[in-house]
Amino acid sequence: MKITSIVFRAIPLTLIFLVPNLAVHSQSRLIAGSGTTTPQAAPLGLNADGQLEIDAATRSDTDAGNDAVGFTTLNRTMIKGQHGHGDRAEDKREREEHGAVKSSFEGLNFHDQRFANNGNQFSVEPPDQGLCAGNGFVLESVNDVLRVFDTRGNPLIGVVDLNTFYGYPAEVDRSAKPTTYGPSITDPSCYFDRDTQRWFHVVLTLDRKVPTSQALSGRNHLDLAVSKTPNPLGQWTIYRIPVQNDGTDGTPNHGCIVDPKKGTTGPCLGDYPHIGADSNGIYLTTNEFSLFGPGFYGAQIYAISKNALTTKVANIPIFQYNTGDASFASATGLPGFAIIPAVSSGRSEEEGNGTEYFLSSTAVFADSGVDSKVQLWALTDTYNLASGKAPILLNNAVPTESYGIPSLARQPGVGTDGVGKKPGGGNVDWPQGQCLNDPACAPILLGTADPFKEVISPLDGDDSRMTQVYFAKGRVWGSLGTGVSFDGKTFGSDGIAYFIIKPRITDTSLSGQIVHQGYVATPKADLTYPTFGVTSEGKAILSFTLTGPNDFPSLAYVNLNQKHGAGDIHIAAHGVGAQDGFTGYKGQVGDPTRPRWGDYGATAVVDNQIFAAQEYIGQSCSLEEYRASSPFGTCNATRGALGNWGTRILKLSTEEDED
Repeated sequence: MKITSIVFRAIPLTLIFLVPNLAVHSQSRLIAGSGTTTPQAAPLGLNADGQLEIDAATRSDTDAGNDAVGFTTLNRTMIKGQHGHGDRAEDKREREEHGAVKSSFEGLNFHDQRFANNGNQFSVEPPDQGLCAGNGFVLESVNDVLRVFDTRGNPLIGVVDLNTFYGYPAEVDRSAKPTTYGPSITDPSCYFDRDTQRWFHVVLTLDRKVPTSQALSGRNHLDLAVSKTPNPLGQWTIYRIPVQNDGTDGTPNHGCIVDPKKGTTGPCLGDYPHIGADSNGIYLTTNEFSLFGPGFYGAQIYAISKNALTTKVANIPIFQYNTGDASFASATGLPGFAIIPAVSSGRSEEEGNGTEYFLSSTAVFADSGVDSKVQLWALTDTYNLASGKAPILLNNAVPTESYGIPSLARQPGVGTDGVGKKPGGGNVDWPQGQCLNDPACAPILLGTADPFKEVISPLDGDDSRMTQVYFAKGRVWGSLGTGVSFDGKTFGSDGIAYFIIKPRITDTSLSGQIVHQGYVATPKADLTYPTFGVTSEGKAILSFTLTGPNDFPSLAYVNLNQKHGAGDIHIAAHGVGAQDGFTGYKGQVGDPTRPRWGDYGATAVVDNQIFAAQEYIGQSCSLEEYRASSPFGTCNATRGALGNWGTRILKLSTEEDED
């Protein structure tokens, strides 16, 4: 889940670039295994009665954005219109040669999500991407299903819903009287650990108040599954880590505001979990918001001994770091936002008695929506995790090229009815929107006529948060989405900013120096949700979704290395239709809409090969086909009535680094 606006406690900007200190102290508790699981695929169902399609817990996936006394609203693109852009970008040439692509296959899609577990699922946007690979397997996980493939793309199991995988009741059981609901699961992330030959999979789970209501109880937890063998089809151990941080279930009390006027507090939300690792630990990070009120409180970092998790120790210490703690003076004077932990394709950092690196961005805190620094974080002394001792958190700011919050991304026919807007000629098919505009069809989806005039929606271009981070060849590699300018004055396209940083640590300090940075952009299209994959030799691929007036959402990539930077843009899988999801229509989610797309992609490195997965649109159908299909709106099992996102997985080789 990704919150669209942030409110945070004001922090004096005079603290910017102070020397980092060790004022943030960890808090520890113990976690224990909560049972075991094995991936089990139930048949795809046909439950499509048009009712209870959207989970109310995530339907308004947005912070209220209301300014309260003592709070400062951050200017983020999707609320305030504060788009930003970096320095002047070079137009990257688009090429059709694909020497790096060794194979390409379809991943999970909206139809898989909606009809998994006998159809006892909600319609969900966005998918998000939790890809991992190793030992001859590729595991793809999205909201809210997973599937295991071999490295050639052959499915080894059917579609597994995440509620069942984590031992919960179905998302929704429409046949029960009254209807019942399982916990709301979101934001999967996955990692295969080369050292231990184990798989790690994490999600955010929000508990219901009662099984017969979609209302939330306030309890939310990271559910971490750890495989018992190198085979992801075997048994896994589940750990449940409470993250409501209100003083219950062993959590600290962060005082998340419920009602600013009354000063009441309640549960926090452990949003946007991501996973990283070094040779000693597994690291989980979240963005902490108030669950039932306004407020961003700062990213949380959780450190756990890898050895303890893989040997199934009975009670495992977990160390938590609150970057929003008022006593923690970061190098920027700002809390961490979307801190992403690194994974290592080769040896992890041995300096500092074992070190795990993290990156985060800061443009969301700027009134202009633009910044020219990123935050580098490090947990040192990670070797001590095995003996139950806390690592030390260090932080500093690294000056970079400027980057800014992207605009919404374009697709063919955006803002129109699609007539005559299809690339190459003809009309764009967007059957859900067309159905909503038809008084005879809309009641099938809404139960009544749509009071709005729907148009083809743009795509969410993200908010300049850091995406997947790697540590390779002694460097920290990170990227993010940014607005771009091609003349230094005007902007409107979305592109990519990337950074390769050489870190330096001592016992008490951390610093970083840019060894290469740059932009990937083209005025012909928008590039969204960049995702690094970096080999141990420092050869990299940046994968992303490319979409624009002449390109349906497509999967693209560039080759990249620290000597020459980014090469030309390659479209590896052309989109064949328009994004047609329910979050882009006023009749489905209200006015204004918040068209969702992606949140994040994922890569996994296996020797010199990189597996990359991104969202794209791999299907298209007409309104007539949409209405005639059974179940309604499924278009020969290629989509659901309320959405048509798909994913595709590339297997790329870095041996031919022609760029």
